[in-house]
Amino acid sequence: MLTLAYDSRYADQGATRSEIDPAAEAAAEAALAPLDDFIRDLAELANRVYEPGAQKAVIADCVIAQLATWAEAGALETLATETAQLTIGARLAGLGLALRQIVPHATRHEDLSAIQRWLSALAYRQLGFWEQAPGGARQGNLRAWAALGVAAIADLGGDRLLRGWAAWSTDYVLCTAAPDGSLPQEMTRGRLAFHYQMHAVAPLVVASRLLADHGFAPGARCDAALDRVVGFVLDDLTDGATTREITGEEQSYFDGSREISAYNLAWLEAYLTLTTSSDLEVLAAVYRPLASSKLGGDQGLIWRRAAE
Repeated sequence: MLTLAYDSRYADQGATRSEIDPAAEAAAEAALAPLDDFIRDLAELANRVYEPGAQKAVIADCVIAQLATWAEAGALETLATETAQLTIGARLAGLGLALRQIVPHATRHEDLSAIQRWLSALAYRQLGFWEQAPGGARQGNLRAWAALGVAAIADLGGDRLLRGWAAWSTDYVLCTAAPDGSLPQEMTRGRLAFHYQMHAVAPLVVASRLLADHGFAPGARCDAALDRVVGFVLDDLTDGATTREITGEEQSYFDGSREISAYNLAWLEAYLTLTTSSDLEVLAAVYRPLASSKLGGDQGLIWRRAAE
């Protein structure tokens, strides 16, 4: 997959972008399927290093062998549409977070170095893109996913410039939060507003967790914005009442068209390493195992182990 090209899946290109065009969605899914399938399989393979008695070096080198093929081909270096550029961040996050799990066990160091150079080049392209991206997008979930992708890639090579940009971008999105924790950009999305608030929370939490290891505290200067943004989701998780009041529309998770799943709340495991809450532990237990390939796979394996 050397070139990635697809357009927006939304029928309305105005302020809300809340109605999906089935044909456009199918085209986007078809374009992304090879990449997303690869990321899912890679995360599942990387997660195997946590299994009792796992042959960690063998698993690590298998992950590296697969990624080295993409790096050698210069995959994803051409993003032929603005939509591809806007949405590649979540895929970079998935690649970086899968690789991050196996780096300590790798023996194919030359291939690993090539992969790091390839991912770093892709990350630096994101820095340039987001400085001229569409205004609304610069403050929303897509910027948050880009920040997470760059943070994960920064960890691989200890790149302080990439890490600084990831911290600034995470902070930038968090600091747009209203006093109640709602994200204004996501609240413009009509019946999909709560969906996109949750979609933003995932990278904001996991990026904050990665960055905390390097002395950053995204959102701290904005009246504990991370906790407020998370709190908004948790408070509205039952019926979406506050989001409905803000948007004037029943939210997709509460009108029968969508269902909240473990995938939507996968970020809880990382968040529980940043805070202590018996209520959140109970909530997480209801949905476990919590997993998302774009967050590196099984979050319990990654973050509960880190907290032990």
